Amino acid sequence: MWFFNKKPTVGLTLGSGAARGLSHIGVVKALLEKNVRIDMISGTSMGALVGAHLARYGTISRLEEETLAIDFRNLLRLADPDFLLLFKGFVAGNKVEEFLKMVIGDVEFKDLKIPLWVVASDIRTGEEIVINEGSVVKAVRASISMPVVFTPFNYLNRTLVDGGISNPLPADVLRRAGAKFVIASNVLRKSPIAHATRPAAPVVATTKDGVKINEEVKRMGVNIADIVGNMRKMFMSNKNYDAQKREIPSIFETALGAIYTMEYQVLSCKGADVDVMIMPDVDHIAALEFYRAREAINAGYLKAKAAIENIPKKYLV
Repeated sequence: MWFFNKKPTVGLTLGSGAARGLSHIGVVKALLEKNVRIDMISGTSMGALVGAHLARYGTISRLEEETLAIDFRNLLRLADPDFLLLFKGFVAGNKVEEFLKMVIGDVEFKDLKIPLWVVASDIRTGEEIVINEGSVVKAVRASISMPVVFTPFNYLNRTLVDGGISNPLPADVLRRAGAKFVIASNVLRKSPIAHATRPAAPVVATTKDGVKINEEVKRMGVNIADIVGNMRKMFMSNKNYDAQKREIPSIFETALGAIYTMEYQVLSCKGADVDVMIMPDVDHIAALEFYRAREAINAGYLKAKAAIENIPKKYLV
């Protein structure tokens, strides 16, 4: 098993951040290109997803292609509202779990190429729950369960939600595990709701692998995109729906904005014991704008390339 093969030295921690967290893909891409050692990984929420893929395959290119291939319409098809649980969360998460199996594989922590620690939060006790054994997909499913958006996930005899609530940038998890040099990718900011002009239409990749993933997502999902689009048109055409009301954040943006403001404060109070902090410029991307993956990935890549100069050569492969 991996923990007998080498002594972990360089740790990579990837924080929470919803769509902004897609910039972690660009950060990892730059680190791998420059042959930076990654001996162990910790992740929260979106950082857990990216970290799990890296830990499984040792590369990030496949995840990048798959992420770029998913447009806004297909993203909506991953939603699986359970009306019996509607007041517990808008998305039950079953289709998301299927998608995670495609992206990560149905593996256990002991089978990973790189040691991984995933952080979730127990919503009943407020405890930080660090998972490093059992099913990787279920651990990530728990870690990405943003309150309001997802129903809480019952796992390990606990009721788990987004790990960012208790530990939005789990660098301390790596320190406790023995990391001597820690690199962090962090997208949390004081202002969690984007103010920049948003693109009129999502950018969609046309890679061979991307087409395959798109078809699989279509097969898994239900066609609610047209329903959402028609509802939006109805509100926008209403004469009482003036410009000022259009500027009011959506219910999801408001809820996630509150969550990420809290996470920023948690991180500010806890601090982050890291040697290199990489902070991609993704303030213009809203929490749910996953279709802006290309922008987020590029932002992470550029920021990481500049930060690599601060990594001593002894930590290169």
